[in-house]
Amino acid sequence: MRLRRSAILAVPALLLAVGCAPAEDDDTASDSGGGASPSAAEECATESLPTKKPGTLTVGTDSPAYEPWFVDDDPTNGQGFESAVAYAVAEELGFEQADVTWVTVPFNNSYAPGPKEFDFDINQISITPERARVVDFSDGYYSAAQAVIALEGSPAADVASIAELADFKLGAQTGTTSLTAIRDVIKPAEEPLVFDDTNVAKQAMQNGQVDAILADLPTAFYISAVEIEGSSIIGQFQPAVGQQEEFGLLFEKDNPLVGCVNQALAALREDGTLEELETEWLSTVVDVPELQ
Repeated sequence: MRLRRSAILAVPALLLAVGCAPAEDDDTASDSGGGASPSAAEECATESLPTKKPGTLTVGTDSPAYEPWFVDDDPTNGQGFESAVAYAVAEELGFEQADVTWVTVPFNNSYAPGPKEFDFDINQISITPERARVVDFSDGYYSAAQAVIALEGSPAADVASIAELADFKLGAQTGTTSLTAIRDVIKPAEEPLVFDDTNVAKQAMQNGQVDAILADLPTAFYISAVEIEGSSIIGQFQPAVGQQEEFGLLFEKDNPLVGCVNQALAALREDGTLEELETEWLSTVVDVPELQ
């Protein structure tokens, strides 16, 4: 395995708070897309789409909505990677920007069983088999590794392997793959600290309550480059050996809209739109050590 690799990350122009990439479980799902697939192109015509409200695409995400995924805590402005992806999908489905409505959905509520008030939710939600039992996912629209952030000069900053991390006090946001990665991959000697959000986790690290915190790689880069002076990413790793963590759009279970959204994502991938948006919003290239 290589010791270092290039990672595509981001620092948007407007500097706001950033959150941990939500996703809790330790495996990515191979069966990401659920729901019924349209049998004919006509079923994906805008007027035929089974949206919550006719003529409207309702999109959910959490609040605050953090950079680099959203800008100015405003999903409606089309800025930030996930806001831009949502509007690109909407356009591919035939919706104008004015036809897109956003609703606030707490992260942990998004993947809970039961009816949803949105057509899909976009919130750095990792595709996992556990979640896919009760909700449906689109195909992945972004892949990200887990990253470890520590203050420069701290003992944790010299860590070069996953095994070494086990000796330190670690923390992460509740309900995230970062927390699951700590417990299932790193397996520290001490139980990790669990925080309501990444802002609290960052403060805990600065206060010396934890030696390091975990987040998805783009979020970790924003934290270290913008938010916490004197911090750095000490390494990255995949939450499961040989598996890439992917974020997917989340749907109510058996939602027939999934197939049409997957067609939209495929078109955006084929024509280069997803790559362009990734370059625009997640475009700073840095070398991050791989922890083995």
